[in-house]
Amino acid sequence: MNKRLAAALCCAATATLALAGCGSSDNKTDDYAKSVCDQVQPQRQKIQNADNDIASVSSSGASPSQVQSTDSTAFGQISDAYKALASGIQDAGAPPVGNGATLQKNAVDQLNAISGAYANLKKTVDGLDASDQAKFAQGLGAIPNQVTTLSKNGDDALAKLQADGIGQAMAKQPGCQKATTAPTLAPSPDASGSGGPAASTAPSGPAKPSGSAKPSGSAKPSGSAKPSASSSASSQS
Repeated sequence: MNKRLAAALCCAATATLALAGCGSSDNKTDDYAKSVCDQVQPQRQKIQNADNDIASVSSSGASPSQVQSTDSTAFGQISDAYKALASGIQDAGAPPVGNGATLQKNAVDQLNAISGAYANLKKTVDGLDASDQAKFAQGLGAIPNQVTTLSKNGDDALAKLQADGIGQAMAKQPGCQKATTAPTLAPSPDASGSGGPAASTAPSGPAKPSGSAKPSGSAKPSGSAKPSASSSASSQS
């Protein structure tokens, strides 16, 4: 199950900040894109690091208590990253388009909501009974699907800022460019001793958690499942 969580997080980290596009943009648009993408890069890295931690514990045959501690810490870090991303976009100001202030507000509100949702996932994990492996695995069951939804929401939030050439300008910035490699994790035994599917842990696009993240094999049956949505900026190319 933690493998499914890791996979969902992997997709989230990957897509959250990956933008693709082509075309030209004026200096004002480029300056805005740089100010946003400079904020995106460090937060994407924090999300990726948290994802990697979950993927690592998922493949190590860790105990339920170890999985609980790692997942809880990772969700807290992801929550903080989305909150910082929202703050960075707020500080960057409105994008230089007609309805820029509205686009900015919608993106900031959605990113703050995602931050709150990850904080709630942390509380959920903290409240699980790690002393009972079966119950712990059952409690983790719904989390991968929630992470998948949150990763899609992260894509949607950043897509709100990509109108009228903003997406193309962001695609040229290093902080918003897609990663091109994706290391994988070897299958690890689940609660019943059977191997679980490998999960990709590298970001494949900017703007969403994308590592394989989910409770470790020893905590509960693993399954490959994780959000892999990519940023909608590419639709503007």
